[in-house]
Parts: sequence; C-alpha cells; structure tokens
Amino acid sequence: MFVSFFKSKKWALLAYTGLVFLIAINWYQTTLSVRFNEWYRVFYDLCQNVDRHTLNDFYAQMRVFLWIAMPAVAAAISERYVARIWAFKWREAMTFSYFSYWKKVSKDIEGSSQRIQEDIYRFSKIIEDIGTRVLSAAMTLFAFIPVLWSLSEKVPFEALKKIPGSLVWIALAVSIGGLIISWLVGWFLPRLEYNNQKAEAAFRKELVYAEENKAEYASEETTKTLFGKLKQNYYRLFLHYCYFDLWLNSFSQILVIVPYLIMGPGLFTKAITLGVMIQVGNAFNQVRGSFSVFINNWTTITELRSIHMRLKEFEKNIDYKG
Repeated sequence: MFVSFFKSKKWALLAYTGLVFLIAINWYQTTLSVRFNEWYRVFYDLCQNVDRHTLNDFYAQMRVFLWIAMPAVAAAISERYVARIWAFKWREAMTFSYFSYWKKVSKDIEGSSQRIQEDIYRFSKIIEDIGTRVLSAAMTLFAFIPVLWSLSEKVPFEALKKIPGSLVWIALAVSIGGLIISWLVGWFLPRLEYNNQKAEAAFRKELVYAEENKAEYASEETTKTLFGKLKQNYYRLFLHYCYFDLWLNSFSQILVIVPYLIMGPGLFTKAITLGVMIQVGNAFNQVRGSFSVFINNWTTITELRSIHMRLKEFEKNIDYKG
C-alpha cells in the first residue's frame, strides 16, 4: 500500500514533493489560525468596551479580519486541490502495482475486482481526508500549545494557576480519556465493516455474473438470500454505531463548555476580559480538537481499518512483494 508510491522510482519524487507541499500549506493555514485567535481577543474586547472605541475602530477590525480570511480561503482551496491530485496518483500507483501481481495468479481470488477498483479508491480517498486532518492537527498543536500555555496564567482558579500550562494538560487529559473510551466502545466496528464488505462483494459478484447470463445467475431466491445476509450485517452494524454515536455526541457536546466553565468565573470577578475568555475558548478547542482528531473521525478511521484489513488479505493472496 505504501511501498508502491513512496519507494517506487516512478512515483517517489511526486510522493515526497506533494507531501512537502501539503506540510507547508498546512503550516501556513495554522499561522493564519493563530492570527484569527489573536483577532478574537482584540475584537471582543472592543465589543465589551464600545464606549472607549469608535465605529472606525470597529470597521478597522473588519478589515483586519478580511486580510486574514482571504489568504485562508486561497490556501484552503490550494491545499484541497493538491491533496486530491496527490491521493489519486497514490491510487494509480497502488492499482497498477497490485495489477501486475494479480495477473500472475491463476487461482480465483474472492472479490479481487472490488479490491483493485473500489477498495484502493476508498483507501486513497480516506487517506486524503484523514491524512490532511491529522497533518493539520499536528501543525495546530505545534502553533497553539504555546498560546494556550501562556493563557493558562489567566485561569481564575488558584489551584490551576500553580500548574504551568494547566489548560494544555486539561485538553490533553480529556482527549486521551476520550480516545481510550472511544476505542473500547467502538471495539467491534472494524470487524463488522469488514464483514459487510464481504457480503457486499458476494452480492455484487452474483449481479455481475447475471449481466452475462440471467438464466443461471441472480435468481429471486439467491438474490433474496444474499441481500438478506447483507441486511443482517448492516442492521448489526447500525446497532453498534447507535451506542457509539451516543457516546461520541455526548462527549463532544460536553467539551464545548469546558473552557467556559474554567474561565467563566474570572469574567464575573473582572479578573479577565470577554476577549480573553473567547481567545481561551478558541485556543482550547483548537488544541483539544487536535488532540482528539482520531476521536472526531472515528467512523472514517473504522472504515479505513476495515479496508486495510481487506487489502492486506488481498496482498497475501496475490503474494504481493511491495
């Protein structure tokens, strides 16, 4: 899966230059996020103290916002376009690398066409999606941890003030705790996704054969049996996702108010300004969200894990050496 792209003479240059570009553009986007975070403090302090400012000050902040927002839009478009091209080239490298080995295998391999066409496509698509999010999360942590660390000095609770970078440690603790619980709650999901794809492959294979010979294949009885297995697997998967979604959505909603629970009392005692509280909330959510990137994308990661299982199985069947 990785060797065919990153260690191939044909593809390695593109693989690494594309990776370097994506790292650079993500870092640039992160610097803009830091500037947004500082803008929040200035803007909300202005709104809290309108008697000390003029309408021109307000419009000046709107112009500052646009000077940050427009480059952010251009960077986001560039990043997504390059990421899509890069992921498609990875798919191309994997497809023809697998194909060369599969052609030499004389035995019938269950679902081989699906593995080469659909699974590789979905693998590259998810890698594009998750990869850019993980990269962005890493850059965000690198940029925002110092910001949140310094803001920890403004926490209104004396016990937390004594802990250097207390807000960072709180964000890390809730994220690691959430990740562990998510892993346990979603323990059965990858295997259930894997079973679903096997049932999908059997159903699709019968329909493909029926395209050539409807008299021999895809009878009503066979189709109902195959679809019945498919339905059973999906209903089981939906049930398991039900309690996982309950946990994930509850966890996400509770975390929204955590920074405000910590900083809110300081606003009422006038230890901090509204701008500081908004800045802390934004920085905390940036750091916590980056720590929680795997939790927030657990459904997609579950699908990726099931695809990885199927492709590894396919590699074993075709004696893939890549």
